[in-house]
Amino acid sequence: MYPETCKSFVAIDCIIFGFDGEDVKLLLIHRGFEPLKDQWSLMGGFIEEMESPDEAAIRVLKKLTGLEDVYMEQMDVFGNPNRDPYGKTISICYFALIDIQKYKHQIINDYRAAWFSLKEVPELILDHNDMVASARNRLKYKAALHPILFELLPDKFTIPQIVSLYEGVYDIILDKRNFNRKLLSTKLLVKTSEKDKLNSKKGAYYFKLNSDVYKEKFSAFINFIPNPN
Repeated sequence: MYPETCKSFVAIDCIIFGFDGEDVKLLLIHRGFEPLKDQWSLMGGFIEEMESPDEAAIRVLKKLTGLEDVYMEQMDVFGNPNRDPYGKTISICYFALIDIQKYKHQIINDYRAAWFSLKEVPELILDHNDMVASARNRLKYKAALHPILFELLPDKFTIPQIVSLYEGVYDIILDKRNFNRKLLSTKLLVKTSEKDKLNSKKGAYYFKLNSDVYKEKFSAFINFIPNPN
């Protein structure tokens, strides 16, 4: 028999990272209901009765972005009984990686959503800032070993964009020569004949991801960043 006094709610919260070619960003919304209405928040919601946490996270992500088949990973559970002063709520957190170019911008108007640089994340409701910090740490750890950050890139990209992506996630300045050498040695990239002539005089070549090698090496320990912390 379940004790009546132990009633609690279970929700999911999604930490959604994107990359615009120059900066790593976080997608936030204005909370649309009381309490704490109109304050900045992660996108989330309660898990429905016949729904698993993964199904709820997929539903929430699609509702906000319109995207499916997005890289998403369950990362943490926030269950402090005092975390939500309006009721005992356990939150299962996920982080997601999306290509901003595929994002359906009209959804921003529906949820009054906005992208924020990781260096300029505002004060969020409840313990959502702690969730973001936890997600960033998890992302750093995973991206140091596996090529998951490629999920943030468009179909074609330049090596300088990859460098900016890794520098943005780790908030460091990379040794570009060593990083580029390690990157090219993975065979993950396929060079195209096209150049990006908007961001440099000579123009950087565009690359595409070798999808077969990516699938093969996704779980391999590539060790892009030797000391992720």
